[in-house]
Amino acid sequence: MKQNINRRNFLQRTAALGGGALLSQLPAVAAMPAAKAGFKLVVLATDWGFPGNRDALCKKAKEAGYDGIEVWWPGSAEAQNEIFDAVEKYGMEVGFLASGGSNEFNAHAKSFEATLLAATGNNRKKPLYVNCHSGRDYYSEEQNGKLIDITTKVSKSSGVPIYHETHRARMMFAAHICRRFIETKPDLRLTLDISHWCNVHESFLGDQAETVALALQRVGHIHARIGHPEGPQVNDPRAPEWEHAVKAHFAWWDEVAKMKRAKGEVMTVLTEFGPADYMPTLPYTRQPLADQWAINVHMKDLLKARYGA
Repeated sequence: MKQNINRRNFLQRTAALGGGALLSQLPAVAAMPAAKAGFKLVVLATDWGFPGNRDALCKKAKEAGYDGIEVWWPGSAEAQNEIFDAVEKYGMEVGFLASGGSNEFNAHAKSFEATLLAATGNNRKKPLYVNCHSGRDYYSEEQNGKLIDITTKVSKSSGVPIYHETHRARMMFAAHICRRFIETKPDLRLTLDISHWCNVHESFLGDQAETVALALQRVGHIHARIGHPEGPQVNDPRAPEWEHAVKAHFAWWDEVAKMKRAKGEVMTVLTEFGPADYMPTLPYTRQPLADQWAINVHMKDLLKARYGA
């Protein structure tokens, strides 16, 4: 028991030191344009791995300095009202996640469109955006393209931005695949979770810089998790051994911030470090190697210090 306590104390001290030093270690943001009217940074908390209800999530997120939450759009009216009651009570923004509910394409497309219409057309609160786990990596390019067309139609009719996440197992699972859609779908907008691409391509994408640059121009929303060539999530971004990975991700996010500031647009970011088993764990016990909530709050603080107006 004493050994476990000492280990926890060591990890806490190391994390605190790393967190305090990391911002100063990041390179200065070169040529960051002055923010035009309309620019605002909105950092949201994830409910992924959170043990409490929506009220508890919003209360804890508000106290930690978050601006809102991102959650899956639920099917029941009771669950929807629980979300809206909580965000209204604590003065929080909300972004929704959506996907199709079937592996068979036609059923997937039908449920996908129905979910988007419900999330964007509810009479309680317009979301900041809807982020889509879009399609499947094994659907044809034509099929996934039809899903993009659905989101374009719903977004234009509702006025709610709808984004497609760069996520493994989804249509945007790889950089070169995403590029095909960028080149053929001018209204396509992305949620950048580039940690997945680092994992899929087993690199920091130096050999696909042109493709990444094209993708950054289409980014509407960011999932701020730090990945690396062998996985979508480092064990703790405050640890010095991940300095290169942290700097690589912030360099990509810097480019998005520059564009958002120059255009006077809202910049939404979700801190999305996940629980076990996304969070690496000790063998046999599945004890997480770090505190998920503390890491996400740490990321929120870095983002606000770097990009806040």
